[in-house]
Amino acid sequence: MPDLPIIDAHVHLWDPSRLRVPWLDGVPQLNRPHGLAEYEAATAGLNIEGIVYLEIDIAPPYALLEAREIARLAERDGRILGIVPFAPLEFGDQLRAYLEELVSISPKIKGVRRLTQDEPDPEFCLQPGFIQGARLLSEYGLSCDLCCRYLQFAQTVELVRRCPGTSFILDHIGKPNIRGGQLEPWASQMRELASLPNVVGKISGVATEADHASWTIEDVKPYVRHALEVFGEDRVVFGSDWPVATLATTYRRWVDTLDELTADLSDEARRKLWNANARRFYRL
Repeated sequence: MPDLPIIDAHVHLWDPSRLRVPWLDGVPQLNRPHGLAEYEAATAGLNIEGIVYLEIDIAPPYALLEAREIARLAERDGRILGIVPFAPLEFGDQLRAYLEELVSISPKIKGVRRLTQDEPDPEFCLQPGFIQGARLLSEYGLSCDLCCRYLQFAQTVELVRRCPGTSFILDHIGKPNIRGGQLEPWASQMRELASLPNVVGKISGVATEADHASWTIEDVKPYVRHALEVFGEDRVVFGSDWPVATLATTYRRWVDTLDELTADLSDEARRKLWNANARRFYRL
């Protein structure tokens, strides 16, 4: 267990009895309320100093409501240090009115995310509107979380290349095919992405890409170690992806796994991974 305060840079909270989250219909294990009380129980014994909330792929009509509700929750509970809501980047310049509304909600809104992992067209993030929308974010002081699967990775790298003024962070190390034991071309694409100065890597959601029932530390080790190597100690942050990660792991097991895989890092590098880099990237 890390012996230092943790910033969890990837936490979801939801109550599907109130707000519509369609994808939960097919995941009975997760289709119930997961709030701060449940998060506190899952993290018992760990020194969680703060969290960054990530949007939950809510039904689009609820997106601004989601942002407002989490902002109100953050006013009552200081553990929520940052909020990353949904934004329809593909709308291009028409995104401005939406972003103006977002940043007026709360100073804790630090970035946005537009999931591409389930888009059937791998070129979705390279359409002109999406690129224009991503480029606009810096005008509003917002970063962009990237959530793609390994099959869309090449296009995601190109998006980051075309938006040099935008700060990006890659969720879940690009969702490599850990279950299939496939390293390439993901590993080469990760190195290419990390060569771009405007992107950070989030070490999160890894166990979920492995075999949920039988994964071992050796299964995930080459992927985690590669991500750490190519991004370097100043551009990696810890995230739990709770509660989605509970499909494959307990919170404590994921923390212990990453702790073991980074045991050879310096004390300063570990402090950056578990806390300081998230504070810097998300301006917490």
